[in-house]
Amino acid sequence: MDYDVIYIGSGNAAWQGGRFLRKAGLKILIVEESLYGGTCANRGCNSKALLDAPYEIKALADNFEGVGKAGDFEVDWPSLMKFKRKRIANMAPFLDGKFEEYDLDVAHGKGVIVDEHTVKVGDETYTTDKIVIATGLKPVIPDIPGREYLHDSTDFLDISELPNHAIIIGAGFVGMEFASILAEAGLTADVIIRGNMALKYFHQPYVQKVIEILKEKNITFHFNETVTELIKDDSVVIDDPEARVLNVEKALNSDDDLRDPDAKIDNRAYENRFTVKCESGLTLTGDYVIAAMGREANVEDIGLENVGLTYTSKGIKVNGHLQTSVPNIYAVGDVADTGIAKLVTVAIHQSKYLAKELLGEADEITYPVVPAVAYTIPRIATVGVPAYVAEKSDEYDVHQIRYGNSYSLELKNDTTAEAKVIVDKDLQIVGAEIYAADAENVANMFAFIINKKITLEELDYMIYAFPSSSSVCLYKLHNIHYDL
Repeated sequence: MDYDVIYIGSGNAAWQGGRFLRKAGLKILIVEESLYGGTCANRGCNSKALLDAPYEIKALADNFEGVGKAGDFEVDWPSLMKFKRKRIANMAPFLDGKFEEYDLDVAHGKGVIVDEHTVKVGDETYTTDKIVIATGLKPVIPDIPGREYLHDSTDFLDISELPNHAIIIGAGFVGMEFASILAEAGLTADVIIRGNMALKYFHQPYVQKVIEILKEKNITFHFNETVTELIKDDSVVIDDPEARVLNVEKALNSDDDLRDPDAKIDNRAYENRFTVKCESGLTLTGDYVIAAMGREANVEDIGLENVGLTYTSKGIKVNGHLQTSVPNIYAVGDVADTGIAKLVTVAIHQSKYLAKELLGEADEITYPVVPAVAYTIPRIATVGVPAYVAEKSDEYDVHQIRYGNSYSLELKNDTTAEAKVIVDKDLQIVGAEIYAADAENVANMFAFIINKKITLEELDYMIYAFPSSSSVCLYKLHNIHYDL
């Protein structure tokens, strides 16, 4: 055999565990057809974090409107994008260097499974004892007329100028987070939702709070709508009392009286106009259309049929050892259908587990509670037993903690911050829903409490750094402990 393990894919699901296998003496090959590091490093999490941060700061500054704020905080998207591109461009070379440091072999090209022990990359063929599929997910692009005009999350996270009016199809993580950026940028958008809920895996009362904020900032929501067609339209409506439809080029360049001399047309916004049609008859027009309808298994043309592996949009089915139906082939990370949230943190957990499994050092995989965060503005987070489950069960009680209202000064005037804490009948914390500017940090705190089974009595005994969002939230837990 050329290798002990070949990973198809180079993201966190691959190299995080691969380095431990190499350290244990196994020979490892990582195959990648695109940029080293996969989606999160190059086209997802990191890019989103960089581009979101200034808008998060803007929202925090707005909390002090009329109580200390002077002037306006504006985000310069072009310079922000320049910064983002520079930082992200360094990720793949950085990981290439780390792979060399870890003594992991790499092959650049599309990895295709030839048989149970053979992977072909271009003209090269490699043999291996074990194959690990770590190809992740790809955006869902609906099969509708005009689909070629749709943009996905990768496109939006690398756009040179923000669109004046975007149409977002979908209201999951991507759709709602992008809507928050556009709202804070003072732009408009329509969000089309196939069902009756946005962010369906999050606490809906908190989701509704975010929706109301977005509505106030010119984001319009259309529920129970199915997109059927996308049409590119080369015309534009001049925004004057006698609105007329003109050819774009004529509207932008004409000197005759067809154009209102006071009308201001943004070339960027009106170069292209797109009409989105829905099954109900709803028709929307904008200058940029984003497909944010979720992600599906990225397994096309990698040779699964050669070894009899099947898959669904959720990925390749695996057992408790991340093993597929072919004993020496595994799937890990987002491409694995495990029933667990598809997050980069979960992919890292699985990758490290699989290294132990392949070394014969592990039983079936187990998971701690997994915090999930929607990076809207403000954030929403969930961890452990969700409130909707607790509210329907006699086993749990749900306690609402409006710690922002009580400690607005300490929380940078974030007056609406709150959490719903779920406890069992022994008053052990088993879950939390958080709505706050820094909900991600509070969620991590609760993840630690839940996983380590720290009691309310123990929490009440501890002393915390103050002021901080974690300390004021924790302090309010004494109301549950003392039944106040």
